[in-house]
Amino acid sequence: MSDNKPADDVDVTKEWRASHGQASAAARLRIFAGLAWVVAIGGEIAGVVLLFRHKFDHGNLGLLIGLLVGIAVFAIAGNLMWKAANKQDPARQSDTARFFFQNQLGAIVTLIAFLPLIALIFMDKDMDPKNKKIAGGVGAVLAVVATLIGVSYHPPSVEQYTQDMNKCAAEIRASQPTTDCSPEVADQAKDIARDSSTVADATKDATHPAGQDVVYWIAPEGGAKKSADPHVFHLCSAVSPLRDKTVNSGSVTEAYAQNATRITKQIAMEQKQCGFTAAK
Repeated sequence: MSDNKPADDVDVTKEWRASHGQASAAARLRIFAGLAWVVAIGGEIAGVVLLFRHKFDHGNLGLLIGLLVGIAVFAIAGNLMWKAANKQDPARQSDTARFFFQNQLGAIVTLIAFLPLIALIFMDKDMDPKNKKIAGGVGAVLAVVATLIGVSYHPPSVEQYTQDMNKCAAEIRASQPTTDCSPEVADQAKDIARDSSTVADATKDATHPAGQDVVYWIAPEGGAKKSADPHVFHLCSAVSPLRDKTVNSGSVTEAYAQNATRITKQIAMEQKQCGFTAAK
């Protein structure tokens, strides 16, 4: 994947957003991750209760290690599912606090599930010293491993996916190898490439046999850089939906940048109104 910070030479035509399927998958994964973390913390609570009841003073080392392993298994399972959910529906890097906590929540929960129990094991004055060292050592190792698995080292972001999506669309349009078309961005990149191709096909004429990359849309109100609501873009300024409107023109890329992200459904009608030859 590309670097998290969008490059200056990348045209961001349309901000990436999780599709309905991606959002639903992320929600399910987060529910299952939450349940796994609840079980892990429940195992910790059980261990703490048993410690206070002096269950491990003179034995039951296997039970204590089993609890620690169980905590690690469920913590790791929750961490992996949470990371998978973040790939489907990431946070915005510009929202610094949410971006950090959403991506590092697994590591935070894992520490909560381990540290109190491990601290109590090492502080227990009644437990057999040998068993204390073994259980404490095993717990510490499991805690480190599970926490490291929970850390997101290169977390995805909306900004990164936007950059990748537009690079992917450019690669599709240019018939180049789609090295930036990850599963998370490919479908939306195909939409952008399809719209550009449709416009080129619809605007072919004797002067422009390959078509044009020029479309027209209602300008954002009040001189804003981007419209608050999505608009339709059209083949020329003479079409009936744009009459008596303030109109901007530019490439499909520029149209998307101003939130004109829907291509007209009246291609044949607009070809006639604009004087383009019908696409072959």
